[in-house]
Amino acid sequence: MKKAVITGIGIVSPLGSTKEQFWENVKAGVSGVSTVDRFDTSPFSSRIAAMVKDFDAAAFMDKKELRRADLVQQYAVAASQMAIADAELDVEKINRERVGVVVGSGIGGIATFETQHSAYVHRGAGKVSPFFIPMMIIDMTAGLISLRYGFKGPNYSTVSACASSANAISDAMHIVQRGEADLVIAGGAEAAITEMTYAGFCAARALSTRNDDPATASRPFDVDRDGFVLGEGAAILVVEDEEHANRRGADIYADLIGAGLSADAYHITAPAPDGDGAARAMRAGIKSAGISVADIDYINSHGTSTPLGDIAESLAIKNVFGERARTMAVNSTKSMVGHMLGAAGAAEAAVTAISLKESYIHQTINIIDQDPECDLNYLREGGRNQQIHYALSNSFGFGGHNITLVLGRHDDSSR
Repeated sequence: MKKAVITGIGIVSPLGSTKEQFWENVKAGVSGVSTVDRFDTSPFSSRIAAMVKDFDAAAFMDKKELRRADLVQQYAVAASQMAIADAELDVEKINRERVGVVVGSGIGGIATFETQHSAYVHRGAGKVSPFFIPMMIIDMTAGLISLRYGFKGPNYSTVSACASSANAISDAMHIVQRGEADLVIAGGAEAAITEMTYAGFCAARALSTRNDDPATASRPFDVDRDGFVLGEGAAILVVEDEEHANRRGADIYADLIGAGLSADAYHITAPAPDGDGAARAMRAGIKSAGISVADIDYINSHGTSTPLGDIAESLAIKNVFGERARTMAVNSTKSMVGHMLGAAGAAEAAVTAISLKESYIHQTINIIDQDPECDLNYLREGGRNQQIHYALSNSFGFGGHNITLVLGRHDDSSR
């Protein structure tokens, strides 16, 4: 079986639209949450979001392409271009028939759906764009990347709500391990800060309503958390066969060594209260990596800031790790970037990979009064330098989808 490694990272996020800016702000504990200014939020209980603010789509696509691409696709194409550049891939010198693209999204082109539905209702069928369907469908996040570079390996999108991009990275790892591709462009994108999305999430009472203090609204594991903060963006990883990476002299962030998938089979939105599904995903991921529970040093949690989710995940971690759970490092990137939905898993896997390479674990911000039921070490007082041998990245989604990715420090002498 081949060995999969991560050689490139591209990010468009509420904390910056480059990997470097994103990581700098993550290390600094910056909140990317602010008041929504894109539409009238007065009908909604939540009026805050973690928005991408510095994205220049014209730097990545020409005017014709932009007119035919939803924002979610623009984010995906931009992040993929940055990931390919970060990996120092010479597209002309690699076998493009052995390059795959797997990019997930939970919602896809919702902004296009809203504008085109309005055009249909108010102006008639003749005013619906011929590009409506390609701009809306989720698979086009992967399709456009394939078309741009001529990548002809496995090409599709994954849809498992907030676990979508972790699902994509898991698939990419298996494709590489099986030898079906030399590398896979993998991750996720989401651009769902729209009126209909807010109407739906607010009706479900899923979002934080801490409108008077946006910067502290996303507060995973805090006793006063009141829901997640909607985020957006894209994160793309280059998942590559280690031998292929070594032949071209690539710099490697981390090894991608395992993935565990499970279902809660409990409720359409709520997690299993005892965290059973999450625990099974973690155990399955660790087993697939060929390591033991005792080897894990760090967990990048799903950590959404929802009343039920944070407790269930904390219980799951204690279930898997026992007494070690209270001392090992656990953090939540969502405390800073909100919930990027289908892009969240890839963004958090990127953070985990960079953490392994740089031996640094970022803090979880906004834990002002830690929930006694969430009694783990979430690094609430600040980040810390720590060599990490193995780490988990958890992603859970509406529908009971659970995915745990397992990453290892590259060329770790302890292995």
